[in-house]
Amino acid sequence: MTNTQKHSHDVMEVCVLAGKIMLQSGGETYRVEDTMTRIAAAYGYHHSHSFVTPTGIIFSIDGEHSTKLIRVSDRTTDLKKVTIVNGISRRISSGSLEVKAAYQELKEVEAAKLVYHTSIQIVAAAIASGCFLIMFQGQWNDFIPAMITGGIGFSSLLYLHHLVKLKFFAEFMSSALIGVIAILFVRLGIGIDLDKIIIGSVMPLVPGLLITNAVRDLIAGHLVSGISKGAEAFLTAFAIGAGIAIVFSI
Repeated sequence: MTNTQKHSHDVMEVCVLAGKIMLQSGGETYRVEDTMTRIAAAYGYHHSHSFVTPTGIIFSIDGEHSTKLIRVSDRTTDLKKVTIVNGISRRISSGSLEVKAAYQELKEVEAAKLVYHTSIQIVAAAIASGCFLIMFQGQWNDFIPAMITGGIGFSSLLYLHHLVKLKFFAEFMSSALIGVIAILFVRLGIGIDLDKIIIGSVMPLVPGLLITNAVRDLIAGHLVSGISKGAEAFLTAFAIGAGIAIVFSI
């Protein structure tokens, strides 16, 4: 392999790794493609091509007889990593970061555990559930029941998703559990407005970022990614609604 071929190969590795991290962390498809193209251009390859879907990345450079394909199976929400990769991309564009140094920094970002601890996520979900109840004009007497219900529902979502790698099942069972707990609170006289408690408690389960990214991708012209993300968001919404409906029907 000549020095030119090795350099182009290293640049492709940097581009694909940056795109992979952003895609896995909740970045929009058009942002991933734009970042990869800018990085390649900063290293002297102004004619690069990328095709990004929610489950994979294809990247190539004109004149180089190689194409990089990588599959993305696990996706989560970690906007901190997206911000860090954007910062690395800007440093590359300014010419202050060499290829090997950029690749090393990206590998460190990929391996870093930047998400909040599980206990903090559960507490945040519980507080958000109570606040959503108030936002939807619920009564303050239902604030604590909504917090407890939302916290238990979100913790069950994390546990079930870790236990069974099937997102639909975890969301369905978690929403059903939320419905059961909310009904128990109302029947025991602790809660008052059943509808508001359930609405507030399921809000941490709603795929807000996924819906936003789907709309932004559609507006940017990425129809495949936009429709697939929209379908994923629809399945999540269906799982939540079906879980609550099953509890009410029983």
